[in-house]
Amino acid sequence: MNKIGLNRFLLVILLFCVYAVSGQERKLVLTGYTKDLLFYFHPKTKFPGISNDQLYSSIIHNRMNVRWYAGEHLTFGIDSRNRLLFGSMIRDLPFYKSTIDFDPGHFDLAAVVASDKSWFLHTMVDRAWMEFSGNRWQVTIGRQRINWGMNLVWNPNDLFNTFSFFDFDYEERPGRDAIRIRYYTGSTSSAEFAYKLGHTNEENTFAGLYRFTAWEYDFQLLTGKAGPDFVTGAGWSGDILGGGFRGEVSWFRPCSKEPESKEAVIASLSGDYTFMNSLYLHGSFLFNSQGTTGRSEGLSLFDLNLTVKNISKAKYSVFLQASYPITPLFSASASSIINTGDGSFYIGPAATWSLTNNLELLLTGQLFFGDPLTEYGSTGKAAFARLKWAF
Repeated sequence: MNKIGLNRFLLVILLFCVYAVSGQERKLVLTGYTKDLLFYFHPKTKFPGISNDQLYSSIIHNRMNVRWYAGEHLTFGIDSRNRLLFGSMIRDLPFYKSTIDFDPGHFDLAAVVASDKSWFLHTMVDRAWMEFSGNRWQVTIGRQRINWGMNLVWNPNDLFNTFSFFDFDYEERPGRDAIRIRYYTGSTSSAEFAYKLGHTNEENTFAGLYRFTAWEYDFQLLTGKAGPDFVTGAGWSGDILGGGFRGEVSWFRPCSKEPESKEAVIASLSGDYTFMNSLYLHGSFLFNSQGTTGRSEGLSLFDLNLTVKNISKAKYSVFLQASYPITPLFSASASSIINTGDGSFYIGPAATWSLTNNLELLLTGQLFFGDPLTEYGSTGKAAFARLKWAF
């Protein structure tokens, strides 16, 4: 089945589920949201062939999540994200559409439905799974999120769903075409195996994970194959004096002696604490043995090949965050990432208003600073305004 045919088939299934909600209220559930994101981008370095150094876009985004509880032990899920994008970024950056019309899964479930020079309509099914649960077993087959991360920013253990901290507007994260089998060995322990289909055998990822609790901490151990590498890792989550304390580490060893892959150790450590006055502080540290301590290739906000091994170009990175609810309906925060090797850094201020129970306004920015040819020095500055209505 070709790309367009497969998407039409999945769209028919989705519309059928939506239509059936009224008659199957106890078995079929529809949730989602609609939001409008205004995006202004001022790149520090102009794109080749583009005279305009101030770009903007607007993204009207609708998401629908359908769950069908077919029986006591069987559940089906299908989620879609449908986005209308328009503005100078679409008109002036020829490659921008390809960064949106990109499906990281084995099957291509994304399509541009309609387009013109300065706009296009894009649809994508990022969840489509069947789950069986019974006794101590849970088996999920299809496009799904497999989240093995324990930290809040950098996740060396998250082999299946590596994501960029800067992609804040995609809360659900991409899905993967995989099978996941979990067995609960006890009330606080479980063992699971996951297999993700790649486009080639070298891109396939499979691993086993064991979770358990000891000394009031949650631990996990994992081993398997991630793309061209064997991987072994561990992680923990707990608290010290009422503050969160988490860590993850993964060791990647190439499956072959080919030069395209190198041995690497990726580790992250984080702590967070909420004070009595609701002030929240969070700090995290990332070590990447393949990273550089000097100047590095600049960060690209449009990178489609993010993996655990390249979540940062620096050997040592530091993350800092503070947030505070000024009123029950208004909160402010600021975050920062520092490349300790080249001195470049990122600052992200944000303010959130809860307008009603299901309507939220977000204002945020992504400000990158540094000398040329540093990780954050060549990116520029971006500003966002988002209005989100959930149902």
